[in-house]
Parts: sequence; C-alpha cells; structure tokens
Amino acid sequence: MGFFDFGTIFFLVAAVVIFFQLRNVLGRRTGSERPPFDPYTAGRTREDAQKPENVVSLPRKRAPGEPVIDAYAAIDAFAKPDTDLNKGLRTIKDNDPAFDPKTFVDGAKMAYEMIVMAYADGDRKTLKNLLSREVYDGFVAAIGDREAKSEKIQSSFVGIDKADIVSAEMKGSEAHITLRIVSELISATRDKAGAVIDGDPETVAEVKDVWTFARDTRSRDPNWKLVATEEED
Repeated sequence: MGFFDFGTIFFLVAAVVIFFQLRNVLGRRTGSERPPFDPYTAGRTREDAQKPENVVSLPRKRAPGEPVIDAYAAIDAFAKPDTDLNKGLRTIKDNDPAFDPKTFVDGAKMAYEMIVMAYADGDRKTLKNLLSREVYDGFVAAIGDREAKSEKIQSSFVGIDKADIVSAEMKGSEAHITLRIVSELISATRDKAGAVIDGDPETVAEVKDVWTFARDTRSRDPNWKLVATEEED
C-alpha cells in the first residue's frame, strides 16, 4: 500500500485548519443577509424596494380625530374674514378649487410688467395673449395712432412697489379680480425728430393703476386676461 510522507500530511492538515477558520470568520449564507449597497437606490427604504414597480399609492383616508384641512386658510390669511373681499375670494375658490390669492398676485405682477412693456414696444402679439378683446382693441388703436405720427415710447420698467387686491367677485362663470398697482417707470414719448414730447427719459415716475383681470372658471385655460384698466390720480 502507498503511504503519505510527513510533508504531505502536514499540508493536508493545514488546509483543513484554514478551511474551518475561514468558515467561522465569513459564516454561511442563510438568505437573510443585507443586500450590497447600491448608490443609485440608496435613498429607497427596504419596504420601497420590495414594492412592485407598477403599484400606484392612493391618497390615504383621514384618520379619526385628524383635523380637516381648511380650504379657505390661504384666503383668510390674505384677506380679513367676514369682509367683502374675503367673501369674494371665497366665492372664486368655490368655483376654482386651485385658486390661490398669493399665486394670483404674483402672476398679475408679471403680467403687468409684460403688458406695460409690450404696449411701449408696440408688441401686438404679446398683448393679444394677455388682454381681453375690448382692451386689446383699445391698446392697438393707441399704438396705431402713435405709429401713424412716427412717435416712439422709450420706457424702462423699474419695479412694482405695491399690488393689492381691492375687490373680487364672480360674474356668471367668470372670476373678476381688481388690483391697485403702484409701480415705478421711466418713460418718455419722442416725436419723429426724436424730441421728447411727453414724460422724462431721466426721471423715475410713480404710476398708480387699477386693473381688473378675469378668467372663465369653466375653461381649461388657467390664464387670466386684463379686462379693464383705470389710471388712479
């Protein structure tokens, strides 16, 4: 019979010892080990990772005792409750659940600047998108008269100091909101020869306007249009 020499036995014993040491250190896979870290999905919880990808979470039901969200909270914070303005804004909210007074004012301020500058530049295309038919016709007539005389308006919009809602109401399906806007503008009208015939190209003037915007709450178009203008003395 063959036999192992001493060296062979030594290496066999050493291999067995190393195997058991590695097994004790590394352990055995049981199926409950934590998955390796993936930096692209690290933000997801384990529960999220186990959810099927095509599941859409539905809004949860209000728990018993949980306070009801006040739909008029933003309006009450904007206008004093029980005032005509508050009641008017609430009526608009009833007809347009997405309405928010602060968001409206921010949008109206942007529209005001665009309209003022478009009128000065004779930009009919921009005006058509922002004005009602009647107001647009009036603006275009004034622009046409100015162009016929070869007059030009040189304007620089400085900014809006105040923009306050002064009234709000529903007229049929249309929401109407009137704002008092105080702005600063540098404006001068020049004749054909370039001489200043109105305004001052060097002076910042305070302008006070009362503008009314309207929107049909039944329309999918979310934009408001200017339907009336009045310059405050």
